[in-house]
Amino acid sequence: MDFGGILILIHSYNFPNLNLDVHKGLFFILPCTDSFIKVDMRTISFDIPPQEILTKDSVTISVDGVVYYRVQNATLAVANITNADSATRLLAQTTLRNVLGTKNLSQILSDREEIAHNMQSTLDDATDAWGIKVERVEIKDVKLPVQLQRAMAAEAEASREARAKVIAAEGEMNASRALKEASMVITESPAALQLRYLQTLTTIAAEKNSTIVFPLPIDMLQGIIGAKHGHLG
Repeated sequence: MDFGGILILIHSYNFPNLNLDVHKGLFFILPCTDSFIKVDMRTISFDIPPQEILTKDSVTISVDGVVYYRVQNATLAVANITNADSATRLLAQTTLRNVLGTKNLSQILSDREEIAHNMQSTLDDATDAWGIKVERVEIKDVKLPVQLQRAMAAEAEASREARAKVIAAEGEMNASRALKEASMVITESPAALQLRYLQTLTTIAAEKNSTIVFPLPIDMLQGIIGAKHGHLG
């Protein structure tokens, strides 16, 4: 029982003009003059070995991928190429290097889908004469040098620290504006300051502290100091 495959019968008696017949099911061959090649018509997948690639911005990376293809014309796959599978694998490796060599590192990391689509189109056009249909190409992994990983991590950390400082400064600015508005409200009502003192004492007492610092009103201190200066005068 044969699933997804066909047999191509080669008549060698008419050499060099070979006659190729495509057969399915039961057939007969002449042992001395005929031979046959089995062609699998199912989808085949293979891994692209890791390729050392120099990007457009002069960064060396290691990239691998996976390719899915199938034979759509068995006659062309036998007559036009010696080994269609091996040729497709080699072409996938060179195509990966050629496509990624024209991209920057940032583009490779962010535009994987677009790169895979470009590779699929390039491979499909190149293997069309071999009766091969490239169905899908995927970029599996992009490996960066260790020093570059450390540099990128340091850059990201510095960027986060800079953003944190900006956010803290904006918070201080907003807090100062709120304090300014609160001071204006308290200035209009002197009793509000006393209520704020009492609220602060209530908050401190709720934490079960053994020491409570009681703030004296500034007006009272100014009155005491003024009376002292008057007495000395």
